[in-house]
Amino acid sequence: MIPSNTILTDDFGRKHNYLRISLLEKCNLRCTYCMPADGITLSPKASLMTADEIFAIAQTFVENGVDKIRLTGGEPLLRKDFPEIISKLATLETSLSITTNGILIDRHIDVLKQFKVRKINLSLDTLIASKFHTITLRNQFEKVIDNLHLLLNNDFEVKVNVVLMKGFNENEIIDFINLTQFLPISIRFIEFMPFAGNEWDRSKMVSQNEILSQVQNVFPLENIQKLEDEKNFTARTFKIKDFQGNFGIISSITNPFCDGCNRIRLTANGKIKNCLFSNSETDLLTAFRNGESITELISTSIKNKKKVRAGMVTISEMDDPALHFDNRSMIAIGG
Repeated sequence: MIPSNTILTDDFGRKHNYLRISLLEKCNLRCTYCMPADGITLSPKASLMTADEIFAIAQTFVENGVDKIRLTGGEPLLRKDFPEIISKLATLETSLSITTNGILIDRHIDVLKQFKVRKINLSLDTLIASKFHTITLRNQFEKVIDNLHLLLNNDFEVKVNVVLMKGFNENEIIDFINLTQFLPISIRFIEFMPFAGNEWDRSKMVSQNEILSQVQNVFPLENIQKLEDEKNFTARTFKIKDFQGNFGIISSITNPFCDGCNRIRLTANGKIKNCLFSNSETDLLTAFRNGESITELISTSIKNKKKVRAGMVTISEMDDPALHFDNRSMIAIGG
């Protein structure tokens, strides 16, 4: 038997207390950096975790040190049994949060309140309706904006995730930051990352330095305040003096934060990914359904975690599609 206090600690001393659970692989948007143009082959429904399985597997992680759970997708609010899932997970001693595209927030806001899910990451890559349709292939811009304000009016803690891509939305960086003048939100700029089918190349990526250069060209240096990074941070955060909100940069490519990584990802079909960039996975659901213990599998997966980006240490390695083409598309991983 593996001592419970070591199951979630890897060979580099990183303790993994943050579990991100994907509820399904479907989404009501088709963002090009997340879903391949031709779509993906969905896992059969029978191979997806049920609400009871999600709870039981999550409970094993909580018993071994997880104290933070985030629900992702696809779009997690598309699960018809989302209220049941939340109600079960709310009985665990954890912080609960979700990542969503915001379209269905108004339908579920009472459930989120009821089970004290107050931290919401909302994906929004542009502030222009026509460009929203270009990236998502759907006309839901006004709905997302309305639901963003609905969350803020109900005192939710909102972070807005913005994947930056050259030639598409890098000219909106300042517009997003200006939102934080009057809204208590955190804008998080995310470097474009390589996943199966999203035609990644480095030339499309907007780096941390390029983002900060734009900011420094608009705002006086003395008004750009660097905030203290959170423990196990992903975003390096900043604030414009006297603005209500703040902004952060998630620079997985140009300035990774792997040293403090505490995250584990569980896919909708019950497989662990110990790193967002990892091609390898560990199947927990099959073992669970066979009545077997999953703690050894969890421990082995965590112990096999590489020090940096699934072993891709340099940016030049990221340029080699052979090192990451076997990875899932983002929609099948869970943000």
